[in-house]
Amino acid sequence: MSTLAFSTSPDPGDARAALGKLRAKCAPMATVVLAHAILFYAIYSGMLTRMVDAALPQAVMVTFVTPVEPPPPAAPKVVPMAQVAPPPMPFVPVPQVQVVVQQSNAISVTHTPPPVAPAPVQAVAAPAPAPVATGPKTITSGVDFIQAPQPVYPQMSRKMGEQGKVVLRILVNEKGLPSQVSVQSSSGSTRLDEAGRQAVLRALFKPYIEDGRAVSVYVIFPLNFELT
Repeated sequence: MSTLAFSTSPDPGDARAALGKLRAKCAPMATVVLAHAILFYAIYSGMLTRMVDAALPQAVMVTFVTPVEPPPPAAPKVVPMAQVAPPPMPFVPVPQVQVVVQQSNAISVTHTPPPVAPAPVQAVAAPAPAPVATGPKTITSGVDFIQAPQPVYPQMSRKMGEQGKVVLRILVNEKGLPSQVSVQSSSGSTRLDEAGRQAVLRALFKPYIEDGRAVSVYVIFPLNFELT
């Protein structure tokens, strides 16, 4: 006769099977819960924000600055020029010029012929009278200087040892100014003659008075050039 055995203790094989089924059911739910927990943690801790910031391109702020105009150039500096004193001129001795004024009084000598017997009178035509000179007269004295001539000895004449006396004929007008000067007698050197003429042209005479009024006259004036 057969015997039927009944036991109240759980079967180990059935427990493992049940645990496997439970795992199969809970695994997807646990995965979803774990993903949500990780996402919540990332949002809470700011990790997601940093990831989004890292993934997005950084914005570049551009500021337009108005260009600054350069300052105007400085005015050039003015440097005063140094005043240089001219070198001293060498001293050249000027030889003395001796001016000898010779004045002489013109003396006219008239020769009277002896008397002769009168000749027969013949009718002849009277000669025409000679024209009377109306120009200035010539004098050798009676004229003084307000400013005497100051002749300058020509340098070439000094080197060559030229000396001599020049006699000048000067037309002095009513104001005492020499209007014309000519050489009446040369000194033998044209340089000395011209130096004397230029000296007389710079002189000033006292007007010649005749009958209470000033008149023009020719003056004969000798000028002596001597080397001392």
